[in-house]
Amino acid sequence: MTYDASVRKDRDGHAVPSGDRPFWGRVANWGPYRAFSAFLTASPRRQFVILAAFPILWLLTQHLGPMLQMLRVSLIDAYPVAPGTPQEFTVDNYMRFFGDRIFWQPFFRTLTFAAVFTLCTLIITYPVAYFLARHVSRKNQMLMLLLLLIPFWVGEIVRTYAIMILLGNTGAVNLVLKWFGLIDRPIPFMYTSFSMGIGIVYLTALYMLLPLYSALEKLPQSMNEAAADLGAGAWTRFRRISLPLTIEGISSGCTLVFLISTGFYATPVLLGGPSTTVFAETIAGFFHVAGDEWPTGAAFAVIMFTAALVITGVFQKLMNMLRKGDTK
Repeated sequence: MTYDASVRKDRDGHAVPSGDRPFWGRVANWGPYRAFSAFLTASPRRQFVILAAFPILWLLTQHLGPMLQMLRVSLIDAYPVAPGTPQEFTVDNYMRFFGDRIFWQPFFRTLTFAAVFTLCTLIITYPVAYFLARHVSRKNQMLMLLLLLIPFWVGEIVRTYAIMILLGNTGAVNLVLKWFGLIDRPIPFMYTSFSMGIGIVYLTALYMLLPLYSALEKLPQSMNEAAADLGAGAWTRFRRISLPLTIEGISSGCTLVFLISTGFYATPVLLGGPSTTVFAETIAGFFHVAGDEWPTGAAFAVIMFTAALVITGVFQKLMNMLRKGDTK
């Protein structure tokens, strides 16, 4: 019995000529196309290359490319280079940071703020993630997560203005406190490290919540039940079971929040004050003036990026050591 590839059957079993097939159906049975498809998918390595080609290209052009360009700009004496002017490479842009202490304060303030806000975000979101993963039924978990995700569909600037409305002198917080008779005059929440911290914690909470929820959701309930049967209290079960087994989620969430916090610009400008100037504002100041200051701004951006990566690398190393210690 022979098979004619040019004939197919419909749902009723009747033969349908190839000329009545859809366009993509005819292309799929075209000899050169089938041979080319077979060549591309002949090995798992070729399949991986096909699937990974676009993501890798995207990372190289949209992420790594701008960083390398920033690094190149930081090593030249002027940008953009005037036509006919030789381009000179220099490290003076980096030495300007190390030679002038005025830039150190916003630099270390940024790293300190990022670390403190990361810890605050962890403390606030861990109970929320625990409640979602352990006390909400599975059919309602996705609904609860969706409700938590809805505010993050709005841009950073809009959410920052929402915090400003909330913490203003005539905002909801002061109005509620005054209505309960707790204050006589508005509390100046705005333009302080407190208001900036509230804004950054609110903006980064999702990046902490999702890794924590993922780690807690995978935690076997039987472990806590067995510990309870052996007489362990709630705090002991959390300290000896839940916390060690969710270190990976804590590590991922803290890394994301810390890296994002070091790069915030709009939120500190809108919610912070003169005493809360962060390094991103210092960097932006160089890009707001003539082009001859751009290499200095690029160098400062590279310094901030490198410092954040080093700190997160050390943090990841410590968390890995802690995780290996708990598994022994």
